[in-house]
Amino acid sequence: MNIAIASDHGGFQLKQELIAYYAQKDILLIDLGTYNTDSCDYPDIAKKMAETILSRRVDLGILICGTGIGISIAANRYHGIRAALLYNDYVAEMAKKHNNANILVFGGRTMNSNEVIHRIDIFMNNKFEGGRHDCRIKKIEERK
Repeated sequence: MNIAIASDHGGFQLKQELIAYYAQKDILLIDLGTYNTDSCDYPDIAKKMAETILSRRVDLGILICGTGIGISIAANRYHGIRAALLYNDYVAEMAKKHNNANILVFGGRTMNSNEVIHRIDIFMNNKFEGGRHDCRIKKIEERK
């Protein structure tokens, strides 16, 4: 599975911690930026991630800003993106089972790396249930 990761300046530190953690597990996270703590605009980062997901260059994305709120709003503006802010364990499970999210979102100023890694694991260890949930996703995709 190819996974991209990106953040604005508010999520930079957490992004770097996740890249280092997954490198130790021999999992490469494709870094789409930002590459330092200089102020940048999260809509630009969300756009880059959305384009990467929609082009099918990666299977899953991870986005991080200060709270996760702004960057998830920005990402979800793109047709075909289902970005979910995984603020607790239950949400991480449901983001996969019911929503089949293609971007996981976290807050660099509101979550620590252990919480985030745990929620990524929960998401990855579940399967999309399909059925009535598939029908709902199709309805979302029909709207333009």
